[in-house]
Amino acid sequence: MSGIVLSASVRQNLLSLQSTADLLATTQNRLATGNKVNSALDNPTNYFTSQGLNNRASDISNLLDSIGNGVQVLQAANTGITSLQSLVDTAKSIANQVLQTTVGYSTKSTVSTAAAIGGTTANLVDGVTIKSGDVLAIAATGGGTATSITFGASESLAQLNASLAANNLTASLDGSNKLVITTTNDAASSTIGAVTYTNTGGGTATFGAVGAPVADANSQAIRAGLVNQYNGVITQITNTAQDASFNGINLLNSDVLKLTFNETGKSTLSITGVTYNATGLGLNSLVAGTDFLDNNSANKALTALSAASTSLRTEASSLGSNLSIVQIRQDFSKSLINVLQTGSSNLTLADTNQEAANSQALSTRQSIAVSALSLANQSQASVLQLLR
Repeated sequence: MSGIVLSASVRQNLLSLQSTADLLATTQNRLATGNKVNSALDNPTNYFTSQGLNNRASDISNLLDSIGNGVQVLQAANTGITSLQSLVDTAKSIANQVLQTTVGYSTKSTVSTAAAIGGTTANLVDGVTIKSGDVLAIAATGGGTATSITFGASESLAQLNASLAANNLTASLDGSNKLVITTTNDAASSTIGAVTYTNTGGGTATFGAVGAPVADANSQAIRAGLVNQYNGVITQITNTAQDASFNGINLLNSDVLKLTFNETGKSTLSITGVTYNATGLGLNSLVAGTDFLDNNSANKALTALSAASTSLRTEASSLGSNLSIVQIRQDFSKSLINVLQTGSSNLTLADTNQEAANSQALSTRQSIAVSALSLANQSQASVLQLLR
């Protein structure tokens, strides 16, 4: 074979045909794979840059699952907050029923002067029974403020009531013109505190023994039923808070949600949960026969419920803010993945229209080269024929 000598034209056509075949094979491979860079041999810079972009996109894509779970954890907690608010509103309704129902006592605690006084509603001081400088002192009643009143020269019933109001007491003159002091509805279950009347000014008024309140059986039965209803709602508040979890994380049961937003782990968000069972919200179960006996008890429950509502609204706002942040980062990550994958594709993907045109051109070029080689061989054969 080493003795075979090719003419310059034959050699030229063979080299052209070989080059065309190599180019055609490359073009067909690009069409088959859809990539113009299939290995580091094709273009090291583009290949490794593309790999890096794809790897980062893959890492962020893996984080999307965790971010998605975080969104669901926040939504579960928000759903729990909404339900808890409804339950608190139900408990408020029950407590308000206590205020609207009949007073739980047929007779409230009462104390009155032993005898009629000569005064009137306009001026209790008559100069005989009650005199200016006389002092009426009543110990704290039903959680009220202890009262000490020094009568003036023209002490009216309205003035006396204004002084007694802070101690859950009210004063009136009965049909016998006795001064009667009674507990208000707020403290209907309480007995008036110790009463001391000092005739400092030389009056002669005295007060009899303090009468204890007398419970109304029917009314108390109704109130006991309201206590049971209230306690049922309180139990559901605790149960609902415990059930507001997703994938083992409950932000209403003091759990912590930590989310990672980038592949380096440097971009994070940590959300600390709260304890919003009944105890955490400052709500306690009531005791029939002890609670809801009068308006003070109902108002105390309403105060606690209002504070719980405020806490729930504050936490709902916080959850909403955090949920918005997480959803924004979720959308950002999705968009960033698309950007990275598009950038990677731009470095490696082939233009199929261009490659198809190249393939057609190379096929034509190959056909021409084969024809040229055939003509060169024929020319060489003619020369050899002459030598014979």
